Amino acid sequence: MMVQYVAIVEKDPDSAFGIWFPDVEGCFSAGDTLAAAAANAAAALRQHVEALESAGQPVPPARSLDEVRSDEEVRESLGAGALLIAVPLLSDAGRTVRINVSLDKGLVDQIDHAAEARGLTRSAFLAQAAREKIAGTV
Repeated sequence: MMVQYVAIVEKDPDSAFGIWFPDVEGCFSAGDTLAAAAANAAAALRQHVEALESAGQPVPPARSLDEVRSDEEVRESLGAGALLIAVPLLSDAGRTVRINVSLDKGLVDQIDHAAEARGLTRSAFLAQAAREKIAGTV
């Protein structure tokens, strides 16, 4: 089951979209467009959680939408025009699993070329592409 955290999206008229997580203190993100902000939020959430885990600190649980909406600070933001979005936590399980996938030879060649250009293995490239697609960045 994919865990999703509720995020608050605020738009300053003179700048980018800002995103913060009521359940994950200190985790912020931004983007010039709403789509970019949402994609950046997924990456920020993942990195923040990884940092917490690396430091041996607990990862705060994701609350339900209703629980988040009951927070005074969230209600104030919503009253000022903020939006709520769900951001998936795209964390790794810490182990790899070998799978068998069939793809067109031409597509595999393109994947290999793109992976090499980025200094990645085919597997790392495909994992990154999957994370981006799940997060809605593509």
